[in-house]
Amino acid sequence: MPGHSRLARLLQGMCAAQIAAAAAWLALAWSASPALAIAGAVLVLCIAPIILGLELLIVPWVSRSDPATPRPSARQLLHAWLSESVHWYRTFWWLQPFRWRAESDALGPGAAGRQGVVFVHGFMCNRGFWIDWMRRCRALGHPCVAVNLEPVFTTIDDYASIIDEAVRRVHAATGCAPVLVCHSMGGLAARAWWRTHGRDRQVAHVVTLGTPHRGTWLARFSRRPNGRQMQLQSGWLSALQEHERLHPLPPVTCWYSNCDNVVFPPATATLPQAVNRFVAGQAHVALASHPAVREAALALIAEAGLRQGECVTGTPAEIG
Repeated sequence: MPGHSRLARLLQGMCAAQIAAAAAWLALAWSASPALAIAGAVLVLCIAPIILGLELLIVPWVSRSDPATPRPSARQLLHAWLSESVHWYRTFWWLQPFRWRAESDALGPGAAGRQGVVFVHGFMCNRGFWIDWMRRCRALGHPCVAVNLEPVFTTIDDYASIIDEAVRRVHAATGCAPVLVCHSMGGLAARAWWRTHGRDRQVAHVVTLGTPHRGTWLARFSRRPNGRQMQLQSGWLSALQEHERLHPLPPVTCWYSNCDNVVFPPATATLPQAVNRFVAGQAHVALASHPAVREAALALIAEAGLRQGECVTGTPAEIG
């Protein structure tokens, strides 16, 4: 497990700054108007839900000509906004800043002969994103490793070596090819890894959750190297696709939604050679936290082990 996370420190600082700003406004405005002071403090603390709401209002307009999915209804958008707001605070104010080391990698002596998993997070995230998944994997007896993709702002190609080390570790501990489970940019990092290391490593299956395989409209506002690579029709994505035409990816399953507030139009989260699974009404982080999606992905992991003839059962204690 990584020893440090710059992203965790960055999020801790952002949380502290936002709370301090809300407290300062509350103190300064209270004497003039307690109601205004409370309203202003709440507004400062609710910046994220406001931005999420604006993103979700844009989604139907940008996605109006997308043939892959039905247009989201107002009810779906409202549900997606409420759910994503809760998931946002849990993920970016708690799990990733403060709990990213709460679940260690599970590669103990009992890992041999089991189907392993490598978890790859997305942009502005760390391994804390996968805590619930890792606990479920332990319960099912799947060895697993979750990476930290850092530096936070660099090219996606720079993450290939991090993923390769995790794949190598899981393969060495289990004796079988792992499954990659990737959220958002993590799916592109996995494809970049495949371009660099695919001839040297085996992978049983790749699962992507809300990955901008063909870019995303929202990336046009990014000035970071990895953000620019995720722009629609970027040269980097085209080169990746050309490589995969000559060197096909392992089996891939892509989950996508018509209420994804980060990756849209929705069809950009699909691949022509993949099994593409649509989930209605789920926003970007919520999609990866959806119980039905998680259980379906875990079923794919078990199937991958059965195909290799190496999947066995056991207790969580035996794998880590």
